[in-house]
Formats: sequence, structure tokens, C-alpha cells
Amino acid sequence: MDETNAAAAAGADLVIVCAPVGVCGDIAKEIASQLKPGAVVSDVGSVKSALVREMGPHLPKTVHFVPAHPVAGTEHSGPDAGFAELFVGRWCILTPPEGTDPAASEKLAEFWRLLGAKVEFMPADHHDLVLAITSHLPHLIAYTIVGTADELAEVTRSEVLKFSAGGFRDFTRIAASDPTMWRDVFLANKDAVLEMLGTFKEDLSQLTRAIRRGDGEALFEHFKRTRAIRRSIVEIGQDSPAPDFGRPHPDLPVEPLPRPYAAPEDK
Repeated sequence: MDETNAAAAAGADLVIVCAPVGVCGDIAKEIASQLKPGAVVSDVGSVKSALVREMGPHLPKTVHFVPAHPVAGTEHSGPDAGFAELFVGRWCILTPPEGTDPAASEKLAEFWRLLGAKVEFMPADHHDLVLAITSHLPHLIAYTIVGTADELAEVTRSEVLKFSAGGFRDFTRIAASDPTMWRDVFLANKDAVLEMLGTFKEDLSQLTRAIRRGDGEALFEHFKRTRAIRRSIVEIGQDSPAPDFGRPHPDLPVEPLPRPYAAPEDK
């Protein structure tokens, strides 16, 4: 059996490229000749502007290109890391380029709704700015702090691992994400990430000054404000107080989804 990307895309009504953003352009070039006229071509990448530039020129005018980003997942990757409830109640952002057939975009939106996701449309460049602060920068910080802890001479590796509770445990979970995928994300979305990183460094400098001055009131007000933000994330259903939101606990029974699944209406 031919297991190439081109063979997989041949004659399909919907083609979703699920690969690191750095290779999506090559995949688009590979499958272009096999795409069925009228097919919808999409992706699941965490960066959209660069992906539009890399994939778009290779796709024939006879297909509909509707980039997408399902904002869901864990630190695990690959087909075996999936589970039935992965997209339920989570957002999927669609960024169709200007001139895209609205009917094709809505068809893809309905596909994601049937998987339980809520759908949002936005321009690709706005998506990249939003995700730079909500996803990309947190991953960069997590990778950095875990690396810093590992390099401290006065803290042995065994102690870092032994006492990895609370915050550091959460950082290590994020830092366990696929390195190839995140390398490509930072290279593809570098402008937005650098902009958000600059803002973060300014805020970090303010906290540094507050700690140096012993300004407890400034620290308290900052922590109070950020705790409220965290609670609002839980309240709108985009996380839960428990770790690994969305993934069924191995020791708890899981009720099967009703078939067909009725997605909640978007608000």
C-alpha cells in the first residue's frame, strides 16, 4: 500500500495536515497534484501567518484553503496521545485567507463543532499575537526554567527531581512537549513572540524592583490580579483545578459520549 502524503490526500473531500509547521509547506507541495477539486485543505498548526505563506502558494486554485488551530492537547504527541474527549468544549480557531469561500469555511467549522469544539474566526496575524502570549511564551518560559534548574550547581539533579511538586511540576509538564514542534513554532512566529517577550521582561523587571525594595503591597496586588485571571479561565471552562484537564483519569469510569455527539451552541 502506498503510504505517501500524496496517496493519503488523493480524492479526499477534507485534508488536514497534522505536522510541525516547518514542514507543512513541503507537504502542501507534495499533495497538490492529488487534491480533488472542491476539497477543503486545513491544518492544526499553532502558527497561522507563516503557514499561510508556506502552504498557500503550493495549493491549486480549485481547492479551499482554511487554516485551523484546535487549542487543545496535552504535553504528549502522536496518534496514541489522543482521546475521545480531547476537543470537547475547547476552542478551534479558523483563519481563512481573504477571498476564501464562506461555505467552505463553514463546512470546516461544522466539522470541528461535531467533534465538540467551539469555533472562532480571526485573521491569521491576530491569531499569532494572541497565541504568542497564551501559549508560545508560557512554553518558552517553561523550557527555560526547567533548564535553569537542571544547571544549578548547588542543586543536584536528584533533588530537582525529588522535590518537583507544585509549580515546578507544572513547568516540567509543559516542557515535555515535542521539541521539533516547538522549535518550528518559535521560528515561524518569532515577531509576535519577541513582542510578547519584551512586554514580559518589562513586567518581570517591575516585580524584581518590588522584591528588591521589599514592596509587599505591590507583590500582593499583582498576585491577587493574576489569581483572578486564573479563576476566570476555570470558570469559562477552558481548564479545571485538576491537572491534565480533559484527559480521563485512569482510575475513574468514563461515560461514553452520546452518538451522534451534539455540540453545544457557540455563544
